[in-house]
Amino acid sequence: MPMLTEFGKIFIFLLTAILFVVVAVVAAKLIRPSRPTREKLLTYECGENTEGTPWVKFNIRFYVVALIFLIFDVEVVLLIPWAMVYQSFGFSGYIVGVIFLLLLGLGMAYEWRKGDLEWERPKIVPPVLAEKMNLEKPDQLTPKEISI
Repeated sequence: MPMLTEFGKIFIFLLTAILFVVVAVVAAKLIRPSRPTREKLLTYECGENTEGTPWVKFNIRFYVVALIFLIFDVEVVLLIPWAMVYQSFGFSGYIVGVIFLLLLGLGMAYEWRKGDLEWERPKIVPPVLAEKMNLEKPDQLTPKEISI
């Protein structure tokens, strides 16, 4: 039963923290004056004049790299405590750690094989376009040749 009371204290603390944030945001929304002007609605770029549109399309590879980083970051967070106490787990704890590392290695090999770890992928030209351009090696095209 004492463990439940300790978790209850943590739960009450988290609930209070969330309530504090919600009350602060709602109070700020209700109290602040709303005077929108053209200048205030412009995109802010650290004191510089805005150039172009503020809506820039990012390459999806940035998100893939971020997800791969998160996966391996979580792996390190789980692996360091395991490495500190693996001797107390015995042989079964060692096997579980090795299986975990093998699964991560398989995931890394899959990402590598899929090509998500290569920043610049080779340009693939459809065979119909290669025939139309009379090319023998369509893999060695420049972007200027592809735009024909």
